[in-house]
Amino acid sequence: MAHNKSYTLGEIASLLNLELVGDKDCIIHSLAPLKNSSTGQLSFLSNPSYVNQLESCAASAVIVEAKYADVCKTNILISKSPYVSFAEATALFDESINTEPGVHPSAIIDSSAKVPDSVLVAPQAVVEAGVSIGENCVIGPGAYIGKNTTLGNDCYLHGNVSIYHQISIGNNVIIHSNTVVGADGFGFAFDGEKFVKIRQLGSVQIGNDVEIGSCTTIDRGALENTVISDGVKIDNQVQIGHNTFIGEHSVICGCTGISGSVTIGKYCVMGGASGTVGHISIVDHVKVSAMSLVSESITEAGSYSSGTWHMKTAQWKRSNIRFQQLDSITKRLKELEKMADEK
Repeated sequence: MAHNKSYTLGEIASLLNLELVGDKDCIIHSLAPLKNSSTGQLSFLSNPSYVNQLESCAASAVIVEAKYADVCKTNILISKSPYVSFAEATALFDESINTEPGVHPSAIIDSSAKVPDSVLVAPQAVVEAGVSIGENCVIGPGAYIGKNTTLGNDCYLHGNVSIYHQISIGNNVIIHSNTVVGADGFGFAFDGEKFVKIRQLGSVQIGNDVEIGSCTTIDRGALENTVISDGVKIDNQVQIGHNTFIGEHSVICGCTGISGSVTIGKYCVMGGASGTVGHISIVDHVKVSAMSLVSESITEAGSYSSGTWHMKTAQWKRSNIRFQQLDSITKRLKELEKMADEK
């Protein structure tokens, strides 16, 4: 994909802190995969399975590990982690963020809110009383920021994001469209005839360098805060219940459902459409497979899965009958073992 931005290869090497072998004056205008690249583009090799594509690659430059330098016939940038370097390079060509500061006339900002001159507030955005926004933030069209909420520096709230009252958000946080932060947790007490609402008096605390996908909901705590720690990445359509704690640099993949009062450690990965029951803990460095249910606390690091593999419907129906018979089969097995022991 072409961009309006362009750099010399020497500039890119300097910005990414990489060793350049080749023409420092070569102009790079965009990024591309190895197989479909052309002149003026920068590519990368991170998966050894694609090393055979290096010889035919038409890109003007490729980011590679040092051990592949001799295979590549074009300019190269040497990196210890080409995929990370590629990720950093994408920021150089990203034109999706309009950082031109200013407040659109249709935006509604309470007179008590603190909005620095470096902030962009887009059309129809609403900023309530007591809000404090850091430097260089972008408040997208139709976004809402509730009373007494604080945003750090360099935050980006995309269109129609809703941030409720008294939420704390750190620096360099990205929240994508239609996400809701700080809605009431799902708390009710049954008096024998009806459910009585438990007012959610806590808040949500979001650390630095957090990214939250679109259409995700993070509920506020009942008494204490829901906490999203530094470096956490949350995908689209995720539900995070009240009083949940997510440790630093954990990843929550799309459609995951986390019940209330769950503690997730550092560097964990919750696979897509996975879920948890409430009031459990997961230690650091745990990976939960997609569509798994965590039904009890996990106390040792590692990879965990639940559920069954897919199969043809007829086979599944037969297997389901066997599942229902497991209890009776177990009882009969114990009786047979007892009879064998008595002989």
